[in-house]
Amino acid sequence: MNQMSAPQGGQGLLQLTVRQIRAEGHGINSYEFVDPDGGELPPFEAGAHVDVHLGSGLTRQYSLSNDPAERNRYVIAVLHDPNGRGGSAAVHKQLHVRDTVSIGVPRNNFPLCEGTGKVVLVAGGIGVTPLKSMAHVLASTGRAFELHYCAKSRDHIAFADELEALATDNTVHFHYDGGDPAKSLDIARMLAERRDPGTSVYYCGPGGFMAACAAATTEWDAGTVHFEHFKPPAPPKREPAEAGDVTSFTAVIQSTGQEVEVQQDQSLADALEAAGKPVETSCISGLCGACKTRYVSGDVEHNDCILSADEQAEYLTACVSRGRAGTTLVLDL
Repeated sequence: MNQMSAPQGGQGLLQLTVRQIRAEGHGINSYEFVDPDGGELPPFEAGAHVDVHLGSGLTRQYSLSNDPAERNRYVIAVLHDPNGRGGSAAVHKQLHVRDTVSIGVPRNNFPLCEGTGKVVLVAGGIGVTPLKSMAHVLASTGRAFELHYCAKSRDHIAFADELEALATDNTVHFHYDGGDPAKSLDIARMLAERRDPGTSVYYCGPGGFMAACAAATTEWDAGTVHFEHFKPPAPPKREPAEAGDVTSFTAVIQSTGQEVEVQQDQSLADALEAAGKPVETSCISGLCGACKTRYVSGDVEHNDCILSADEQAEYLTACVSRGRAGTTLVLDL
C-alpha cells in the first residue's frame, strides 16, 4: 500500500483509503475515499469540498459529488487538465486503489439553501460535481429541481448513469455542443424562462460558462442566485506604480498591536507568516475559505470568489485580499 506524505501539523486531517477509481468520462476519473477500518466519516452537506493533500506541499480542493446521506464514503471527480496548475495531473498520476491519502474535513462555501421553491442547477463540464450532490438531496426530499449539464459530448459527461437514475419528470437535461460554442445551450434564454417567484439557481463551471451564467442572472432577485468558481477569475489589472507611489499597506494584529508591512508583491498571508502570525491557507486563490479572517477596520480590496457582500463587510481571505495602498488594516488576530 502506498502512503502519501502527510502535511505538517495534521490538524483536521483524515487518513483515508482509496477504495475505488472509476473512469467517468473523457479525462475524468472519480475517486472514492473510505475509512480504512470501515467507520463513518464526518458528515458533509451538499456543495461541500475537501482538501486533498498530494505530498510535497501540493494541496487541491475538490467538491464532494455523492449523496450527503452516505456516511461511509467521500467521492470526488477530477478532470485531467494539462494546462492546469499540476493538481489534476498529480491526482491522476499518483493516486491508486488502496493508497492512504490525507483528506481535510469537509468545508462548505456553496451550501444548498433551505426552502421549498424550485431549484435550477446549471453545470458546465466538471463543475457538475457539487451540483450532483445537491441533486441527490433535492431528489430525496422531493423538492422540485432541474439539472442542466453542458458538455462537449456524452463521452465528456461525468456520472451520466447516476444522474439519469435521478431524473424524474424530465428533470435532468444534457446539452452537447460538440466543441462549437455556436451550438451551446442558450443559458440566458433557459434561465429567463425559469425566473419565477421562489425559484433559485445554482451554477458552477469554467470561466466562460460562469460569465454567461452571471450575465443571465443579473435581474434575478437578491438571494436567489448561488455559484462557485473552481478556478479563480483573472485578477484585476493594476496600474504600474510610479516613482514615489505608496504601494504597501500596514496590517495590525489587534491583540498585540504588532504592525506588519505588506508589500505590493506580497500576499497578506505570506506577510503574516513571515511576521510569526501565520493563518491557515490551502488554495491560495480565494476559492476555499481556509484563510478566512475577521478584520476590525480598514479599506479592503476583496479578490476572493466565495464571500458574500455581507461577509466581506466583516471578513477577508488573507491569501488574495489586501488593504488599499497606504492604509492600515486591523485584523482580529
